[in-house]
Amino acid sequence: MTRNNILADKSIDFAIRIVNCYKYLTEEKNEYIISKQLLRSGTSIGANIHEGIEAQSKSDFISKLSISLKEASETSYWFKVLFRTGAITESMYSSLHKDLDEIIRILIASIKTTKQNISKQQ
Repeated sequence: MTRNNILADKSIDFAIRIVNCYKYLTEEKNEYIISKQLLRSGTSIGANIHEGIEAQSKSDFISKLSISLKEASETSYWFKVLFRTGAITESMYSSLHKDLDEIIRILIASIKTTKQNISKQQ
């Protein structure tokens, strides 16, 4: 598979932000339940992207990126819950969500392009 370094780099940067957010939530806000869910889904995005980069086939690549997209959707949900409960500020929410939206756009474009390439080969 073609290495998509931009997506890989963004996913690592995002995972680091998620880990730091988790630390903030547990250490400063004493929030342990939702923050753990956020940690799992937010770091899973990049893990699946990196698995997809080493995929054995284009179908496997699409599958891994699709899982990343699902994890991104879950992460978005947890951001909303944390923001609406006051656990994170509006500026934190906006900043994190902006990064997540960018990753989602790249994931959707990558999945769409790969599907089109598969169709062209058939």
